[in-house]
Amino acid sequence: MSTGSPGMRRIATASFIGTAIEFYDYYIYGTAAALVLNEAFFPELSETAGTLATLSTFAVGFAARPLGAAVFGHYGDRVGRKAVLVVSLLMMGLSTGLIGLLPGYATLGVWAPVLLVLLRVVQGLGLGGEWGGAALLAVEHAPKGKRGLYAAAPQMGSPVGYFAATVTFLVMSSVLDEAAFDSWGWRIPFLLSFVLVAVGLVIRLKVAETPAFAKVVEGRETVKAPLVEAFRVHPREMLLGAGMITVVYVMFYTAATYCMTYTTKTLGIPKNDMLGLTLVAVVVLGVSTYLVARWSDRVGRRKLIIAGAAFGVVWGAVLFPLLDTRNPVLVAVALSGALLCMGVIYGPAGAYLPELFATRLRYSGAGFSYNLGGVLGGAAAPLIVTALAENYRPAVGGWFMSAMALLSLACVLALPETKERDLELV
Repeated sequence: MSTGSPGMRRIATASFIGTAIEFYDYYIYGTAAALVLNEAFFPELSETAGTLATLSTFAVGFAARPLGAAVFGHYGDRVGRKAVLVVSLLMMGLSTGLIGLLPGYATLGVWAPVLLVLLRVVQGLGLGGEWGGAALLAVEHAPKGKRGLYAAAPQMGSPVGYFAATVTFLVMSSVLDEAAFDSWGWRIPFLLSFVLVAVGLVIRLKVAETPAFAKVVEGRETVKAPLVEAFRVHPREMLLGAGMITVVYVMFYTAATYCMTYTTKTLGIPKNDMLGLTLVAVVVLGVSTYLVARWSDRVGRRKLIIAGAAFGVVWGAVLFPLLDTRNPVLVAVALSGALLCMGVIYGPAGAYLPELFATRLRYSGAGFSYNLGGVLGGAAAPLIVTALAENYRPAVGGWFMSAMALLSLACVLALPETKERDLELV
């Protein structure tokens, strides 16, 4: 990605590196939840109950994200973007590393899942503050006609973080036998977070405050309760923005968590094969996220997001029939289609959500809206899809995904185009 001056390249790097590390942290938990955590922390439950319990701990992190968005958004709109981004990075990275050190049920008994949930809450709080600040760091530094391009930097953190997480798990499961992997090998990706967060911290500390927020401070336009004010001034944008982004979470976390469990444990596809096929889908996610984000500067954000949501309506219905074939090519197509839907929406959303809100309220408004969508799509969807698949048949879970895509489509149809907006005049 061409980012112009050294200063702008530093901004893009800081925006990207934090979200890459944060999403790496989140995705290794999702992968571990699908593969081993039920046995490590919920061994006394049946396989299905253990999977649901593990996915519930995954959901807890999402439930904490709107609270993190509210807290970090409050200080981000009052103190500045840079300071809160450093704190969010530390919370997310350190809690992830500590999960890698947490003894399992065999050692701590019931305290093991209790502490796991607490660390997930801290993870969720950190990530709740991360995306909004990273997106604003890029968007508020970008020239008007290149906001989509610059906003691609934090958005690319998602596929890169997921790719790194998947590769790490693939390496560990390849070099270790199953007993060693289930015993301690799964912990290594979590412990690597300690190293990654140190790298991200060094980069983040060198970044300057955004020009847009500096003007808010200079004009003494900060507000005492930015989230409350955001709901008062931008209620439609808050709720419709959350609905619009919901399908991104539905597609990604169903593909990343439940589909991994379903294909390996129900369909009997080898774990390493699924990790390899997932890498193909992640490449599709990364390419589509970048290209569509860049394209949105020319054709607009809204119409591309509409196209992605409409595609999701169709793909939810065909996802599980493709997986059920057990054919590696069709399984890769199934996962790639779900992540293509995500990329087409997620790429432009990095600029689109911030452009919906006034500068003095932007961290709170965009961050809370984004993370509220995460509760609807990332916390609830894998649990609902799992329940529907277990009680009826997997295709019913796919129909639910289509319904959520239809909800997102309706929400974006009710929102305006934003690419020509002057951020300082919103």
